Amino acid sequence: MHNPPTCLIAEDEPLLAAGLRSELASLWPELQVLALVGDGLQAHRQTLALMPRICFFDIRMPGCTGLEAAQAIAEDWPDGAADGTAPPLPLLVFVTAYDDHALQAFDAQAVDYLVKPVQPARLAACVQRLKARLAALPAGTATDAPGDTLSQTLSQLRALLGAASAGAVAAPGTAPRLAVIQAQVGNTVHMVPVDEVLYFEAADKYVRVVTAERDHLIRLSLRELLPQLDPQLFWQVHRGTVVQAKAIRSAVREESGKVKLKLKGCADVLTASRLYAHLFKGM
Repeated sequence: MHNPPTCLIAEDEPLLAAGLRSELASLWPELQVLALVGDGLQAHRQTLALMPRICFFDIRMPGCTGLEAAQAIAEDWPDGAADGTAPPLPLLVFVTAYDDHALQAFDAQAVDYLVKPVQPARLAACVQRLKARLAALPAGTATDAPGDTLSQTLSQLRALLGAASAGAVAAPGTAPRLAVIQAQVGNTVHMVPVDEVLYFEAADKYVRVVTAERDHLIRLSLRELLPQLDPQLFWQVHRGTVVQAKAIRSAVREESGKVKLKLKGCADVLTASRLYAHLFKGM
C-alpha cells in the first residue's frame, strides 16, 4: 500500500493559505497537508524537517522569497537524492502574482505555478498534473527515478533564478559595477580592489570579503552585493558564496553532485552546491 501524498504550503497571507488548503482538500482528499508556514525561512526549515512530496510556495514572502527558499532546499537536501538513498526533492508549485512574461521561465513538467487569485479550474489542472508526476516518480520512496527528479528540478530552479536575476539587472536604477570595496575597521577604511577579491561569503548581516592577504567584513547583504558584481567574472556557487572565476584552480565533482573548489593563493576549499555544479564542465 502506497503512503498518501504529502504537501507543505508556504503563504504569508493566512486567508489565502487556508483557502488553498480547503480547495486542495476538496480536489484531492488523499493529500495530507503537513504544515502551513508564513515565511520563506520556515518554508526552508520545515520542508527539510518534514520532507513532503509537494511544496506550494508563494514567491513573495518575508524572510526570503519562494525561489530563494527552493534554492536553499535544493542545496541542503540530503546527499543521496540522486542515487535513491535519500527521498527525492519535492515537486514545486509556485504561487505568484507575476505576469505571463515572467511565467515563461516555468516548465510545467518539473514545476507548476498558480497565479493569484487562484482559480478553482486552474488548481484542478495543477492537481491532475501533480498526480501524473507522482505516478511517474517515486511514491514516498526514492527507488524509481530520483536522479531524473533532481536533474529536472535543479534545471528548473536555475532557469527561474536566472530569469529573476536578469530582471533585477535590467531594472531601472540598478547599481553600477563595483571597482573597489570600502571595508571599514574602526576609523580606518580599507580600499580593496574588486579584482583582488578571491570570494565573498555571507556572514549573518555582513559579507566576508576574502583576498589573498586578509579578510574584511562589510555591512552589506549578499543579495545587495550581487547586482554590483560582473556575473561573467564572479560566479555564485552557493546561496552564500560568490567566487571570482579566475581564482579557481580546480573543481572536483563529488558523488553527491556537489563540487569542491580549490583556489589560487588561498588554502580555503569552497563547495559549489548541486544547483551550481553545471558551471563546472570541461570544454
